[in-house]
Amino acid sequence: MSKGVVVPFGDPSPGGRPASLQPLLEITADDMGKIDRIIYSYAEAHVELIPKLAGHLISSGGKRLRPMITIGAAKMFDYAGETHVKIACAVEFLHTATLLHDDVVDESDERRGRKAARLIWGNQATVLVGDYLLAQCFKMMVETENMEALRIMSSAAADIAEGEVFQLTLQNNVATTEDDYMQMIEWKTATLFAAAAELGAVVAGRPPEEQAALRSYGRNLGIAFQLVDDALDYGGSSARMGKKVGDDFREGKITLPVVLAWRRGNEEERAFWQRVIEKREQHEGDLERALELMKKHGALADTVERARHYGAIARDALAAFPPHPARDALMEAVEFCIARAY
Repeated sequence: MSKGVVVPFGDPSPGGRPASLQPLLEITADDMGKIDRIIYSYAEAHVELIPKLAGHLISSGGKRLRPMITIGAAKMFDYAGETHVKIACAVEFLHTATLLHDDVVDESDERRGRKAARLIWGNQATVLVGDYLLAQCFKMMVETENMEALRIMSSAAADIAEGEVFQLTLQNNVATTEDDYMQMIEWKTATLFAAAAELGAVVAGRPPEEQAALRSYGRNLGIAFQLVDDALDYGGSSARMGKKVGDDFREGKITLPVVLAWRRGNEEERAFWQRVIEKREQHEGDLERALELMKKHGALADTVERARHYGAIARDALAAFPPHPARDALMEAVEFCIARAY
């Protein structure tokens, strides 16, 4: 099967220096060390399969961006307690549970550069361990005794589940509208980013308007993050993505580049998309053909441009706060997420 090619989308660093997660990594390092220990302790269970399967994904080298956002947001207000650490752990557990469920629903073979858990232990075990991690997430939230934080996380979990079901209704439908697709990624991806950021303000006891600003930051960062992922599936590299280039294509997933290329295509081109996405009849060279059509109609470049737009909204949401190393690190995290496209 085709491997795809790297597509240049433009200038990755208009300001000169390449964007990096390093400032956020440094600011959150101590607390993230605590999070690692708590994560493994809560993944323990009487049934040996649970820590084994959960550990396979937990130890696979993800960036843990969502809990870092929670920690960074709390530090932006100079929060000095410990509750933010457990809440950030809960955010990561919810994310990990959704990844395990996603891999079963999408029939994925790889996650973060490793064989998907479902291929090693089976779909049933993978779904059930995902359920276990979800339960542990809410156990941690209850232990914080913060009802507002619990409300935010439970609402996020419901939205994510709704997004998963909505994605099923759009599956393999090349006539999906851009509005429907954007609604799906808002529920499925942006919701947890929004919760992660807002929780940092909630735990620090900040007023509603500041909580709302952090929620806006996370939501728009999450949308930008997913749109860049969409573009990378066709124009990225496996090393950067942690999965094979073209996985979305092979799975017949509807993503924004597909939506744009289909809408802008002629009758022959639309027939191609119906064959490879709706009917899942894919042959050697089809990925290259898909990429050609996306380049012809500017689908990849426009997807990244939309990511830049949402990234700008995320940065503006933080601009109202006074200068602070954590605020600057969260702003640079936006640039880093978008720079992955280059």
